[in-house]
Amino acid sequence: MTPTHLHTALALAEAGMPPLPLRAGKLPFGNCRTCANNACGGRPNMKTAGPCHCPQPCHAWAAATTDPRLLTSRAWAKAWHDAAAVAYHPGGAGLTVVDLDNADAIAWAREVLPATQTVPTTRGEHWIYRGTMRSVNGVRPGVDIKSTMSYARWLGHGTGSTAALADAVRALAVMPSPSRRAPHALTTPVRGGQGECRHRTPAYLDRGIAMAEQRITEARSAIHTTVYRTFLAVLSTHGRCGCLTDAHVARLFTAAQAKGETARHCTDAWTNARTALGM
Repeated sequence: MTPTHLHTALALAEAGMPPLPLRAGKLPFGNCRTCANNACGGRPNMKTAGPCHCPQPCHAWAAATTDPRLLTSRAWAKAWHDAAAVAYHPGGAGLTVVDLDNADAIAWAREVLPATQTVPTTRGEHWIYRGTMRSVNGVRPGVDIKSTMSYARWLGHGTGSTAALADAVRALAVMPSPSRRAPHALTTPVRGGQGECRHRTPAYLDRGIAMAEQRITEARSAIHTTVYRTFLAVLSTHGRCGCLTDAHVARLFTAAQAKGETARHCTDAWTNARTALGM
């Protein structure tokens, strides 16, 4: 229903969340003839929300805007008439959405990520955090990150309070970089810090390590990246207190080496993960 979608979009815009219409299949509307195949050159920088130079809702997420005059303009009327849903640009609203696509992804998030505002989706949940980061799809099975230069379907306010974007979420989008490689090999794993423990029970840490082992074991490609990202996730969640022992780290190294990683690569990946998190 066009009025419902437009009213939703206007309410989002008033709340500072740049909306855009979606057609069937949860896809943005295609570019107009002038912008087809990006012939217009696209939006300058393509890094901020707002209209294209043409008045049409072009360039997907970059069309999102909080300008009610544009949202109610004739140029957007057909898009709203044909719209199947409303989306918004999380980065333009200062937000990050962790898109959990199935029950396994939700179970993982409950173990690893801090609680925050949660919105049910058709197959899973959106976990919404306050803060922005780069968007990355497939950071682990069933998990996408939607923030800058991306869009998420609007499905309501959900439940819970919006938490600040945590290191555990940011770490999911970090890729290994040659500049972060250790200057020399280390022969033993590096233990965590000695900060205040947040885990309450040893079972929380044990479940986290077990899920990390499973993630590495089930990887079918990009083993190096999977190992590094898994180390990042473990350290961001458990690495700043005294609970993470050499025995826990050895379990992760064993899982990685069973997938063909060398001891040297495991040590480098662990050291690089600590460096990325400022530990």
